[in-house]
Amino acid sequence: MTDPAAPRPYVFDTEFDVGGVVVTPSSFRPTKRAYTPAEVDALLAQAKLEARQAALEEVESLQAAAISAIGEALSSGVPALTTLIQTHREQASHLALVAARVIAAGALDRFPEGALQAALEALGQEIDASPRLVIRTGGLDDAVRERMERLCTDAGFSGLVAFRDEPELAVAAFQLEWADGRAEFDPAAVYERMSEALASALAAEAGHAETLSDGRPL
Repeated sequence: MTDPAAPRPYVFDTEFDVGGVVVTPSSFRPTKRAYTPAEVDALLAQAKLEARQAALEEVESLQAAAISAIGEALSSGVPALTTLIQTHREQASHLALVAARVIAAGALDRFPEGALQAALEALGQEIDASPRLVIRTGGLDDAVRERMERLCTDAGFSGLVAFRDEPELAVAAFQLEWADGRAEFDPAAVYERMSEALASALAAEAGHAETLSDGRPL
């Protein structure tokens, strides 16, 4: 390859017409070997500008590559993160439900008539006109009967209260029967319904309607 800065033999390539007017000027341009300070400054400024532009383009390219890598990482990680969040929600809900059951069981052990009192207060108007109220519960003795009769009186029931001892019922569980209706309370059944409702809510939040558990309480 010929070095453009190397000396070259003289080539007379300027063309003149018959009158001596230049028709085709020579394409030869001598290499500039000396620059003024202003030209040097201009060349440096141009070089800096070109270098800056190249650096900016390189940065933009790196940023685009980094954003693309982040997007790919997020795309691949979102399903796992969604599963992790859902699992955390299920475990937190399960823990809260278990804690609530323990607290409720402790409260019912200390005051087993509490649920019956709440039911009588809620059903006051429905049972008020009934001449007879049957209470089925376990662990009946004279003291328990007396407390339940007092609860009925406090709730406004003035009819006859009949008791039926049901040893198979859990602590605080009961069944009420009157002329026009019936009501019952079973802590285990309440806990199971709460578990099913919670599982359904978690399933709906996760974007599908099926129950997350295998049918058993959480």
